Amino acid sequence: MLNTARCPFLLMVMMLNLTVGRAAQGQGQAQAPDAEPAKPSAVQTLRDEAATLQPQVKSALAKSFLAATKCLPEIAPRTMYRDDKTRKYLTPVEADQLGEEAKAALKQVPIDETRYYQTKYGSPLAYTSAMELLGQNGLESFAGKKILDFGYGSVGHLRLMALNGADTVGLDVDSFLTALYSDHADSGEITGECGPAGRIALVNGTFGEDPVKESVGDGYDLIISKNMLKRGYVAPPADQEVDKRMLIDLGITNDEFLKTVFDRLKPGGLFMIYNICPKQGDVANGEKYSPMADGHCPWDRAALEKQGFKVIELDVDDSAAARTQGKALGWDQGAQPMNLESDLFAWYTIVEKPR
Repeated sequence: MLNTARCPFLLMVMMLNLTVGRAAQGQGQAQAPDAEPAKPSAVQTLRDEAATLQPQVKSALAKSFLAATKCLPEIAPRTMYRDDKTRKYLTPVEADQLGEEAKAALKQVPIDETRYYQTKYGSPLAYTSAMELLGQNGLESFAGKKILDFGYGSVGHLRLMALNGADTVGLDVDSFLTALYSDHADSGEITGECGPAGRIALVNGTFGEDPVKESVGDGYDLIISKNMLKRGYVAPPADQEVDKRMLIDLGITNDEFLKTVFDRLKPGGLFMIYNICPKQGDVANGEKYSPMADGHCPWDRAALEKQGFKVIELDVDDSAAARTQGKALGWDQGAQPMNLESDLFAWYTIVEKPR
């Protein structure tokens, strides 16, 4: 279901460049370098990013999403482990349960606050454009809403919604996330000064597993998926050659997945797919097709309507908003800056389960 190809071009914006100045030590004295200035914490960076994004959004939903950054907790350093043979990640408790030989073969993975909030995929505020669109399409508030993120990738945005009173569930198969968010404070009831208490639940697996279906439950106001349900990953054109390692296994057929989503929404509930992509090659002139760059919806209008969905928006180009968001998040800065105008594109689809 998940792979690190989900949106690797965002990795290059995970850290901003810092400049180190030199200061005079007094008139007539030789200059010496100052100590390197303290790097802002990951939480402070998110708050600064939110302040930059706030003037760019209009909906109450997106504004409350960004405002909740002031209630994000600081995270103490922690450690998890990786088994290179199985490519799985383990918590310290799981590692301690192994035999000495197996334990010695594990690789220690230190986690700081930045890795906690950005994981492998960059700032959780990359969800801002999606929140703005949802706010413009009938989702006025997070309070009391039940929200599922398919392929959540990071707990940051789930916490921002929960701090506004949402009951959020993140579903993913990546053991990295299971090991990373194993502390009791990472899930359960989420409280803060930003709004009513919400909740976070994290589920590992696919909809093809009955325990997962039971854990996820139903009655959702919103099911969202960002940078996961790309046509290139799930249903690439039959005439394009695609490396199977770039595909995402949903655990069930595409039609069964769509039915599962429909069944888990409450009447009036929304299903949103939001995909940010790099530029697609000129396939018509022989350039190789990139699954990562094909961010269109994996299902056409006929398939969505056959399942019972009312199509509100289908494959709408949101590149301009994504570029504005990317500039605010510094994606065009750093050691490997992106050219936002030529290499950043976005599409979204919103459908509704009829009331």
